[in-house]
Amino acid sequence: MTADDSFGRLDDDDYPAYTMGRAAEMLGTTQSFLRAIGEARLITPLRSAGGHRRYSRYQLRIAARARELVDQGTPIEAACRIVILEDQLEEAQRINAKYRHAAESENPTTEG
Repeated sequence: MTADDSFGRLDDDDYPAYTMGRAAEMLGTTQSFLRAIGEARLITPLRSAGGHRRYSRYQLRIAARARELVDQGTPIEAACRIVILEDQLEEAQRINAKYRHAAESENPTTEG
């Protein structure tokens, strides 16, 4: 990969750019927290060639939401489930809006 290729990935939310240590530092949490949410299957970090965990910006946003819930007293397993359900709901709403927009485009209402 050339330097030019690497720069193109800087805006990619799914590119696993952050090490576990850096991710924990950015979130203000511990590496064990990141391991725990991984074990709860909230996020699955990619692995480097050397086997080290790497996190994307998208995964860090999800981890940050889980941390908010845990900081409010929610058990980690429940926090992970809540975040998963929130993500599923958001996706369902996005799909619903897409279909609604398509249906409105096919059947425009006439005002008279």
